[in-house]
Amino acid sequence: MQKDAEIRGKGTGSNNKPNLMSNFLPYAFAATLVFGLMLLQLDIEHLLKLNPTLNYARFMVMIEGGAVTHLQDFATPWLTYISAFVYLIGFSGLLIGTFLVFAYKKDEKSLQEFSIAFTLIYLIAYPFYILFPVDVTSKTLPNMAPLLYTLDPSIIHFVRICDPTLDNCFPSLHAALSLMAMLLIISRAEHIGFKTIAVTITIAIQFTILYLGIHWITDMIGGIMLAFTSYYIATRYRENIVGFSERIVWKDEQEIRKKE
Repeated sequence: MQKDAEIRGKGTGSNNKPNLMSNFLPYAFAATLVFGLMLLQLDIEHLLKLNPTLNYARFMVMIEGGAVTHLQDFATPWLTYISAFVYLIGFSGLLIGTFLVFAYKKDEKSLQEFSIAFTLIYLIAYPFYILFPVDVTSKTLPNMAPLLYTLDPSIIHFVRICDPTLDNCFPSLHAALSLMAMLLIISRAEHIGFKTIAVTITIAIQFTILYLGIHWITDMIGGIMLAFTSYYIATRYRENIVGFSERIVWKDEQEIRKKE
């Protein structure tokens, strides 16, 4: 608690300009890093000279067969539209809402934990997408319909920004990021309404990623494990990570001042 107060207290005074920068840099860095990696995925695969036909979906079939197809046995148009809304809007709203709740409460500690966990999840998942691509279930299983992708042509174009070849399945980012946000809301937020909304959306997301013909059950399990891992690291080692980043910012700022 004392260290947290000291960190927040550094934001005043001209000698603490680097710390003011460090309040915003983690979130800008996380967003820029993730967006950059998404855009560069195909370029990185070409740079590594990976076989474009490389795919490990067959191992998912060996592990779980076609179990996920049973979720579409009771598919209806209204359920598909609701699921698509949860997948596209609910997921984004949960992540943005989590950030805004902590920002509104000026909870710097929780914002730092969110930023660290968010970045960790993507950095850990990214090598799997590059080296061990797994096709979506609707592209692999003959009895699985691509419910999300056939709703509107604009949806598939949007999805391909994040997943160019529809093979970024394991682990599921939707499962990992939503659960991570829910864990932070439950443990850090005080308002019961926020907690209820976070839990409801997170549970709904776990269903939709399977029902819409996108993820395997194994993907969801991998995403859940990744969420708990990143949450533990972010909450357990936040002070160490933030302290390290602040030392780097302070060092860079000092070098700039010397040159001036």
